[in-house]
Amino acid sequence: MDFNLDETQTELRKLAVELLGREVTVGRLEAHEASGAPYDVGLWRSLAQAGLLGVCLPEEAGGAGLGPVELAVILREIGGHVAPVPAEQSLVAALVIARHGSGGQREALAPLADGEIVLASALREPGRDLGAAPTTTARRDGGGWVLNGAKGTVSYAAEASRILVPAVTDGGIGLFLVEPAAMTLRPVTVTTGEPAATLILADAPGELVGAEDGEAFDELRRLALAGIIAVSSGVLAGALALTTEYIRTRKQFGRALAEFQAVTVQIADVYIAGRALDVAVWSGAWLLAEGSAEDAETDLTVGALSVTDSALRALYTCQHLHGGIGVDVTYPLHRYFAWGKHHAHLLGGVEARLDTIGARV
Repeated sequence: MDFNLDETQTELRKLAVELLGREVTVGRLEAHEASGAPYDVGLWRSLAQAGLLGVCLPEEAGGAGLGPVELAVILREIGGHVAPVPAEQSLVAALVIARHGSGGQREALAPLADGEIVLASALREPGRDLGAAPTTTARRDGGGWVLNGAKGTVSYAAEASRILVPAVTDGGIGLFLVEPAAMTLRPVTVTTGEPAATLILADAPGELVGAEDGEAFDELRRLALAGIIAVSSGVLAGALALTTEYIRTRKQFGRALAEFQAVTVQIADVYIAGRALDVAVWSGAWLLAEGSAEDAETDLTVGALSVTDSALRALYTCQHLHGGIGVDVTYPLHRYFAWGKHHAHLLGGVEARLDTIGARV
């Protein structure tokens, strides 16, 4: 594969970097956190106006009809700027609907392109690995479906207009669009500060996306994994940039920290961890775009292990190289660390990822 972005992807990345770099300032992040708002509505609208929310939407919904690589481009920059918007959840769900939904379901994505709605997905169930086959059930009820079961932590569940919920049917595994009002939402706290909730479904009406053959569920599982890894790659890149600047300017014993050999070795380890994660991101996303789902899943599985292991250790190193200020919540680094920990938790930690790799060998 070619790890270089093509012209469209390069321009997309440039647009995202410029917009987020201009709007996601430390002051704005602090103001958002103090406001108690679930996400930065102004930033969400700016992303929509720039066309970034419509990149992966179908043309009938006002989108550009692009795919997994472009999704990864955007989400990596969201992570790199720790932007407080529901892009990861919304864009992953939207791409699944774009690929498997009916004509009406695809057209209903149009408000997302304008930044007017939020989407979410509920892959995790209590005590089960991310993407494991669901125990939630769905049965026909008249001309529709009703779902019963429980789902683990879902970010922006209360803010979403609809949530993608996998469930077992008589015909296999289906994916359903369910309105939050049809479920019981129990708020939970996550390290990023974003709103989240667990879900209880009791005869909740749902709308089937695609067929009951499990293909839509598998698509969601793989794209969600790609999204987590892409965001985590951006988070580590942002933390590395912040730490590199700090050790370049911070002096001890009359010398910049970057001049000490022990410091340069540690920052080099962070760089290597970031590059290794980048390889998994672009390889996995490219293979998904090429239709090589099984090969993509192998690369994404390795990338997921990196998120929970080497990338997380690299974030600890960034904290260490900052000294005491590295753990100060008034200093920007804590946001990168919180995002990194959150995504490692979503993946279940190192042991869960090793089990997944072992199952694929």
